[in-house]
Amino acid sequence: MPMFDKTACNSCLTTKELTTLYEIASVISNHYDLATSLDKSLKILKHTLNLENCVVHILEDDTLNVLAGVELSKIQKNLASYKLGEGVTGLAAQSKEPVVVENIHNDTLFLNKSGKRDFNGQSYVAVPLMVENKTIGVLGANITKTTEIGFEDSVRILTIVSSIFAQTIHSSQMNEMEKERLKELKLYYKMEWDSKVHNFGDIIGDSPKMQQVFQVIQRIAQSDVTVLVRGETGTGKELVAAAIHKRSKRQNEPFIKLNCAAITDTLLESELFGHEKGAFTDARETRKGRFELAHGGTLFLDEIGDISASAQVKLLRVLQEREFERVGGSKTIKVNVRLVAATNRNLEKMVEEGDFREDLYYRLNVIPIDLPPVRERGDDIEQLVNFFLERAIKNHKKSVKITKEAMKILCQYPWPGNVRELENTIERIVLMGNESGISEHDMLLLLPALHDKKQSKTAVSTENKTLDDMEKEAIANSLKRHNGNQSHAAKELGISLRQIGYKIKKYEI
Repeated sequence: MPMFDKTACNSCLTTKELTTLYEIASVISNHYDLATSLDKSLKILKHTLNLENCVVHILEDDTLNVLAGVELSKIQKNLASYKLGEGVTGLAAQSKEPVVVENIHNDTLFLNKSGKRDFNGQSYVAVPLMVENKTIGVLGANITKTTEIGFEDSVRILTIVSSIFAQTIHSSQMNEMEKERLKELKLYYKMEWDSKVHNFGDIIGDSPKMQQVFQVIQRIAQSDVTVLVRGETGTGKELVAAAIHKRSKRQNEPFIKLNCAAITDTLLESELFGHEKGAFTDARETRKGRFELAHGGTLFLDEIGDISASAQVKLLRVLQEREFERVGGSKTIKVNVRLVAATNRNLEKMVEEGDFREDLYYRLNVIPIDLPPVRERGDDIEQLVNFFLERAIKNHKKSVKITKEAMKILCQYPWPGNVRELENTIERIVLMGNESGISEHDMLLLLPALHDKKQSKTAVSTENKTLDDMEKEAIANSLKRHNGNQSHAAKELGISLRQIGYKIKKYEI
């Protein structure tokens, strides 16, 4: 019986090819750094099969740049860039088919931009890296006199290796894109918990109405009940939502925010529920929506009264079933999210007029929290002034003092833009005020709505006017001073252009 020749078996080409593929697969799967794993894989091709000048090009903005290469210097890698259709590398990328140059020394298709001399090289094989019928790069190698496999075998094994490389590169690119997106989201949604803020930790105020708000937050924070925060624009609805999240059992999970009024109806559903690749024109990649991003944590939807009828239907289903489908998708996704919604609109009236679903209203209005406007918070105004003054002084490195007379004016002003307007006003005071002290006269100049004594008396004397009357008057006066320019008036009042437009419509100014 003949003996088994182990040496002969180890030297056969099939075994070498299988060994090459196994070693490359092992390197790819055990290295997290893309460049390192590709370099080691190319060295395996060189040492196992005697393929020379192995190089991987990556397609970036219609240009094939070297991503990894054996025996190429940094300068040579920079030189070896090809446009689509240029040379054998560009042709392989453009045609999406392997290209073979049988004689590199007299074929004009072989450009050799790197300038590396290889007298041993005879032929060159370029194989495109394909992902979902899309070229993302090219794998190339020289066949030399010492290469143990021929054209067909070289093309075959390089095609297999290119498939491994393509999936590896694509996965790495997707991971990097996801990391960047999550990094941006984390930065965008990061909550700034200021340790200097007193009373309720992150909300300033100790007036009776605010104490009632704090008590409700403390009682419901640990539950998963849906909360509806109501109040005028600029009263701090987002801070209340953040306070609820911070005190809940979900505090270490994501706190995701979305202003429904800031997004068009066509994009709102995509923002809320995400979309699949190709769901619409710009949907180049699958994207998670805010509900998925908030899984395990809290989702804050501001201006909930502005969402479209179709979005209302989908939102109702999520609240009922805790599941949804992405736009353009059919897979049902289940989420565990605590919802906090907010609005400055009269939802009851919208329900009566058919603009807001009644069943959704009851789903949202489980625990209502009504935030008082600044003008109803009494001594809280002075606390807010001092807090924003201290912060503005620190930011602008300018010491400004507000006199008692000036403080009295600030406390009596109706503040139609609420906390946001107050914060902007204090910023203006610090930037434009006199370091020796802000007097009553200075305050009348720095607070445009009180620019003369007649108007200051009107603004200060609020005994016989309703809150809506004072807000309407402040907006009308500001518009008059700016010749009807809503943008300038909104800036003066410390509110947004959208908000002043809503107020003008509301009061029929």
